[in-house]
Amino acid sequence: MNRWIDRFCAGIEALIAAALAVMVVLVFGNVVLRYGFNSGITVSEEVSRWLFIWITFLGAVVALKEHGHLGVDMVVRRLPPAGKKFCLAAGHLVMLYIVWLLFQGSLAQSKINWDVVAPVTGASMAVVYASGLVFSVLAAFFLLLNLLRLLSGRIAEQDLVMIQESEEAVQLQQILASQADAEPGAPAQGARQ
Repeated sequence: MNRWIDRFCAGIEALIAAALAVMVVLVFGNVVLRYGFNSGITVSEEVSRWLFIWITFLGAVVALKEHGHLGVDMVVRRLPPAGKKFCLAAGHLVMLYIVWLLFQGSLAQSKINWDVVAPVTGASMAVVYASGLVFSVLAAFFLLLNLLRLLSGRIAEQDLVMIQESEEAVQLQQILASQADAEPGAPAQGARQ
């Protein structure tokens, strides 16, 4: 199952990259056309804004799966394993409730805006709010999967803290992990301080 989830997230990352490329082409092309040829791409601003919204929500899904969201972990790291498990379960339950609220709000806004058309493209404005629906469904799946892993005891003690204090700490851990993988017999220097 992990292989399917990894492939799915790789697909999301490819979709994000494609959306970002389209945004760059639209915005850059529009700037060149405006200043160079006194014309422009009429849908550029609207489509770019929509793509940015979708990129944000899809990126949040991938970050949730990879435990890449930032947070303060100085208290939780010092708890015993039972305390870490309790905090992880409580945090996930709260996040599931928030995701449920986001789902309800996005669904309501999608219904309200189904017949509202965008001024330039003429597309339904429900496209904007559908990003919240997609995020909430995928986020709920990953949160429930983590809770299932926690309840079945398939989470190692070092993985009980699923947030990172800073981006630099994440990068350092990735570098140390890649060094440890490159030299399986040698211990990674600086892994514990």
